[in-house]
Amino acid sequence: MTSPDETPALSPRHRRLLFRAQHRGTKECDLMIGGFVRRHIAALGEAELAELEAILELPDVDLADWLCGRRPMPADLRSPLLERMAQEARAGLAR
Repeated sequence: MTSPDETPALSPRHRRLLFRAQHRGTKECDLMIGGFVRRHIAALGEAELAELEAILELPDVDLADWLCGRRPMPADLRSPLLERMAQEARAGLAR
C-alpha cells in the first residue's frame, strides 16, 4: 500500500514531468501545478502528457493568475487539462 505522498512506478517521462511541475520556481505554482500533477500523473494518457509539457513551458506568473482566476485564460491557450487545473486550484482557494 502506498501513502498519499507516494506515486506508483512511473515512466521516466512521467517522473520528469512530475519533477518539473513540483519545481516551478514559485511556491504558489509548485503547490498548485505540482499538487495537481502529483495527484493525476499516473492516469494521464499520451495526449495529456503532451498537453502538460506545453503547460509547463508557460510562465509561472501567467499560470498562477489564470489558475486562480485573477486574469482570464487566453482562448488560444485553453485546453482540457489546463481547465481541470484551474478548477482544482479555485476549489482549493474556496476551502
